[in-house]
Parts: sequence; structure tokens; C-alpha cells
Amino acid sequence: MTLDIKLDWISAVIQAMVIGLLAYRRFYKKLPLFFSYLVWLLIVLVANVALSPSVLQKIFVIAEIVDAAFMFCVLVELSMSVLSPIRSALPSWTVYGVAGIIAVAFGLIWPFAKPPGFNTLEPLSKMEIHVDMAISVLPIVFFLALAACSQWLSLSWRDRELQIGTGLGIFALATLCVTLLKMNVGTASTDAIRTYHRLDQAQAASYIAAMLYWLVSFAQKVPERRDFTPQMENFLLALAGNARSARVAMRDSSDFRKK
Repeated sequence: MTLDIKLDWISAVIQAMVIGLLAYRRFYKKLPLFFSYLVWLLIVLVANVALSPSVLQKIFVIAEIVDAAFMFCVLVELSMSVLSPIRSALPSWTVYGVAGIIAVAFGLIWPFAKPPGFNTLEPLSKMEIHVDMAISVLPIVFFLALAACSQWLSLSWRDRELQIGTGLGIFALATLCVTLLKMNVGTASTDAIRTYHRLDQAQAASYIAAMLYWLVSFAQKVPERRDFTPQMENFLLALAGNARSARVAMRDSSDFRKK
């Protein structure tokens, strides 16, 4: 058994343990999209071992798009979970506002998610690298924002939201670094191909590290979620109120023009 297959199976076993632990704790009721995302990743891992390279190549782009869509939805779900202490006071459209903010962040990242030598790639490789980099930067930005605002959001490293964000950030950062290094190494020589392959193995190892972090973190008891600081709570409620006032004003203005 090659090292690549061993890494895939180790990843699959650890991820299955994480999924089993979350299922046992009924975590899927709180964050169903994140739980579904882990199941999806497990299916991809098993397919990577079971299917032939030719079949994997045909479905790779579709899998990348599904993965990107899953990641977007997971970040929206995590954001809403972070807002849970004041969620009852927020308007019903808050989830769409959060999705819009994350979509804008992705849109800002997209034009710059092009490593050196990007224009020399084949169209299919361009799409793969572009999506890979953009969707890798997004959870890193999300984690940094969450960690930076953790004091105001009353989040600690024992809170699930920050633990999930940390795991996503670890693997996303590793994926981003590996992608950039691959573009510099290339495959022009035997040594380059060997280095390229080792980078793939390093990426698999980082995935195992993220899964182990989640396994240890999710095995611990979750503390009761604390309320936001008064300053942050007032800021978020005022932000939601201003957005609602602006929406009502736009609607009234539209109705007036129709008359």
C-alpha cells in the first residue's frame, strides 16, 4: 500500500470518527450543513481511493463546485450560529444579509485568486486553480475575522464556532500554500514531479491534522454560550435596524414612484 493510499485511509477513518462523534452528540441538529459537509468530504475521500484516475478527472470540476457551494453555506451557517445570543432580536432576513456579505467577500477575493503563471494553464486547470484558491482564502478570512472579534462576540477557543473556524482555517491555509508552491515547482523535471507529489502528501497531512483537532475539540464538553458584550450587541442591533429602515425607505420610494 502506497503512502498516498495510507494517508487517504487515515483521513477517512479519522473523519468517520469525527462524524460518528458528532452524530452521537446530535450535533447535526445545531449545524446540519456543517455535518452534511463532513459527510460529503468523507464520500469524496472514499471515491478518491475507490475510483480510477480517469473517472476522478471527469468529475473533479463538478466536485470542486459542490465543495465551494458547501463551504459558502457552512460559513453562512456558522455566522448565524455566532449570532445566536441575539438571533431572536434580529430580523428574519438576517441570514440573507449574512450570505450577501460573504458573497461580496468572495467576489472581492475572486479577481486576485490567480497565482503566478496562471494565464499559461489550460482552461480546465485554470478553473480548478481559481476555484481552489478563492475558496481557500474565504475560510481563512472568516477565521481571522472571527478570532479578531472573539472578545466582542464573547467567543472562546472552547466554543464550537471558533473550533470549526480554526479547523477550516488550518486546512484552507495549507491548501493555499500548497497551491502556490505547486505553481512555482511545476512538473518540468523528475525532481519537480517528486516535489509536486510531496506537496500533495503534505496537504493530506494537514487535512488529517485538522480532523484530529476537531476530534479532540468535539470530544470536550461545550461551555454555555455567553452573551455578547453590550457594545457589540447594541452595534449589531443598530446595524440591523438601520438596514431595515433603509429597506423600508426604498420600498416606500418605489411605491411612491408607481403612484
